[in-house]
Amino acid sequence: MDAFIRLIFVLLSKLPLPLLHAGGWLLGWLSFLFSGSYRRRLLGNVRQGGFSMGVALASVGEAGKMVAELPRLWLGRPVRVGWEGAAHIEAAQAHGVGVLYLTPHLGCFEITAQALAERFGERMPITVLYRPARQPWLRELVASARNRPGLHTAPTTLAGVKQLIKALKSGQSVGLLPDQVPPEGQGVWAPFFGRDAYTMTLSARLVHSAKAQPVLIWGERLSWGRGFLVHVRPFDPTHAAPMATDAAQSAQQINRAMEALVRECPQQYLWSYARYKKPAGPDSAEAGTATVANGR
Repeated sequence: MDAFIRLIFVLLSKLPLPLLHAGGWLLGWLSFLFSGSYRRRLLGNVRQGGFSMGVALASVGEAGKMVAELPRLWLGRPVRVGWEGAAHIEAAQAHGVGVLYLTPHLGCFEITAQALAERFGERMPITVLYRPARQPWLRELVASARNRPGLHTAPTTLAGVKQLIKALKSGQSVGLLPDQVPPEGQGVWAPFFGRDAYTMTLSARLVHSAKAQPVLIWGERLSWGRGFLVHVRPFDPTHAAPMATDAAQSAQQINRAMEALVRECPQQYLWSYARYKKPAGPDSAEAGTATVANGR
């Protein structure tokens, strides 16, 4: 069965991106129509964000496209990628320290790491944090697809966090999704679109423990399968408020930064993500990551 599913992925990876996105749009709407819990969470989160029903309906198809494009991004030929704001990356690299890229569940967050590795990976490789899949076939597939020149992966474990710190301290870069709900004990409650959400503290700890430069980045999915446009933003455009050392204050800063990115293209945010859920109990493999990230 595992070999058969992998074969399906390989076959899908050979399809043109417009066709995959068309199928993904249909997949998104089927999920929306036939899953009441999915539909209620998506609509509730969009309302919480203060956006219209039009945004909610547009996001349904975009969520499906996000899933359908993965075989092509993991196993297929390269797709067209443009850049907007890349000068902010060069400015961050000029400080001579590591760079921490912060990306919300917006657009195609898979493409941002690939694009960074392609353009900047030779002189500044990027390591991305990810949670290994439970299914062995998918875990092996993702590992082989994401590990490529200039791009490395680190699991959400104690060893993985150590890997991130080592990369930043050696002047490399790291990628995180800071709007992902961490295990209990590894975050704080902070407002996200007006409602408290459990927010990871790892981002700020990495910045301060490794003296890294934070940068905001997200990958816009262009219409009709025309590829992607990577947008880069400074963490603090005014340069007046560096990331706070206090966990609660830094979490609020990060959530405000994520909100600003989402407002750029709300229809491509993954509103179906359970952003406001209660954190799961700390996993034994993940226990102590906050301590390690704090340099102890």
